[in-house]
Amino acid sequence: MTDNKNILIKKILEQSIYPVLPEQLISMISAVSLEHLRDLTEIRLRINQPLLLVLGNQDITVNPMGKVVVNYNEAYLCNQDDIQRTLQLMSKNSLYAFEHQLKMGFLTIDGGHRIGLTGQAIIDAGEVKTLRSINGLNIRLAREVKGCADQIIPYIITKEGQVLNTLIISPPRCGKTTILRDLIRQISMGSNIYKGLPVGVVDERSEIAACKSGISTVDLGIRTDVLDNCPKAMGMLMLIRSMSPAVVATDELGRAEDIHAVREALNAGVSVVTTVHGKDLSELLHRPYVGELLENKYFHRYILLSDDPRVGTIKKIIDSNNNKILWEGAKKC
Repeated sequence: MTDNKNILIKKILEQSIYPVLPEQLISMISAVSLEHLRDLTEIRLRINQPLLLVLGNQDITVNPMGKVVVNYNEAYLCNQDDIQRTLQLMSKNSLYAFEHQLKMGFLTIDGGHRIGLTGQAIIDAGEVKTLRSINGLNIRLAREVKGCADQIIPYIITKEGQVLNTLIISPPRCGKTTILRDLIRQISMGSNIYKGLPVGVVDERSEIAACKSGISTVDLGIRTDVLDNCPKAMGMLMLIRSMSPAVVATDELGRAEDIHAVREALNAGVSVVTTVHGKDLSELLHRPYVGELLENKYFHRYILLSDDPRVGTIKKIIDSNNNKILWEGAKKC
């Protein structure tokens, strides 16, 4: 497993991350051992602050030679040029072409890796128009981990082969998109126990399918159709009308229109597998829109994720009808 993780992170860094980083940052990160980097989830750049490598639920800093250091005074401090050069590489010197993503506070690069941005918000008519004077970047690494949803599949597919409506609940950085990606693949492919089903994926942030020129760069199965860079609510209804999916999957519910689209899908007899940011059920019950879905039992199964002991830990699988815990443990991706 360790060797596989080392190979995976090496491939991600060399193929997707290093091409969008300045040479000096590549030199520092590549000097860190793969044993350290194998659990890398984020690379954080903040002007006048240490370069941070986030390894699951902890982080490390390095000096200009790439040596891991505990004393922040010895750590490499990111500067304005690091940020600007990284933005130029990410956008291929055409940042204006990413205006829509900028106002959302992130960019998505090849491989489905999301780059969060902070800076000066430009407001127009009460809405964020774009970001200027970018002062921080958060490079979040997307991973394809086949088999990490094995523990979940038996609890969300009935003996008749129907997929139960499933909500994955997870705090940030706990692997929900990785789990969702593998669930989609397994539902689409089928097995010797259940047949594969047509799945429609609405990938609003280009993270689930990691599309390049509209084509998925990860394995989502042979019966999966992807709407890339499309708003969730609009995309779910488009797929139902045009592609006849048995299952619709999307990421990060939260807006009123998302909830309405979920109801429309369920009323059309389509199963929904999706995710939401949250710590537990009690927190979500008090949240606008999402709380309504839980109160009215729209989902049959709740999957709770954690980063303890590692990112991707499946904490609980719950039956929504009686709140019975069907499985509890620490299956890790």
